[in-house]
Amino acid sequence: MSRTRTEVVKTGITFGSVLAIVISWSYNHSVLWAIVHGFLSWLYVIYHIFFHL
Repeated sequence: MSRTRTEVVKTGITFGSVLAIVISWSYNHSVLWAIVHGFLSWLYVIYHIFFHL
């Protein structure tokens, strides 16, 4: 079971990345910023919660 879980983590996109991309797109409407925020993932999500809500 741990082998399957490791493979999913290595090759899959994380929930934090998807959430950051969706928030970024809805706020900025820019593909470039969505990609950048996707790489930053949870950092951008936490930033958005504290400074944009």
